[in-house]
Amino acid sequence: MRLRAIAVFLLLGAGGAGAGAVERLTGQDIRQLFEGNTVAGRYSNGPPFSEYHHKDGRVTGHNRHVNNTDACWTTTEDAVCYYYGPHETRRTYCFWVERSGTLYVLRTYRSGRINGVATIQPGDSEKHADKAPPWHCDGLISQRPGRARLAGR
Repeated sequence: MRLRAIAVFLLLGAGGAGAGAVERLTGQDIRQLFEGNTVAGRYSNGPPFSEYHHKDGRVTGHNRHVNNTDACWTTTEDAVCYYYGPHETRRTYCFWVERSGTLYVLRTYRSGRINGVATIQPGDSEKHADKAPPWHCDGLISQRPGRARLAGR
């Protein structure tokens, strides 16, 4: 609940002096910010996440303290998308990203619901890559039924 209150506060611009406008980022903006850096924060229901975004499309780190073992990322024209698992059972999650100062609000692509709030830490600040097994990202987020329109990147 506290995270939701912070996000609403930011989105309403009620911070007084120094509070900037909320800016929705393009996919290119997101790629430039996330690639080679760690995105860490909390989901709107409280659990933490911290993920290092490799240039080759892998994402090492954790979601809700569960280590990533096959996570991949990509950007579309206006969002960041993550996918997990083999083609048959692939799970895909896409988010719009809004910036307010140094905080980033991730909104679920279809509903616009706030999914989490994060900061961006330079590099692999938590050494996630050192703790992860190797895997390869195939770049095919559209293999899951209902996701074909995401392949237009």
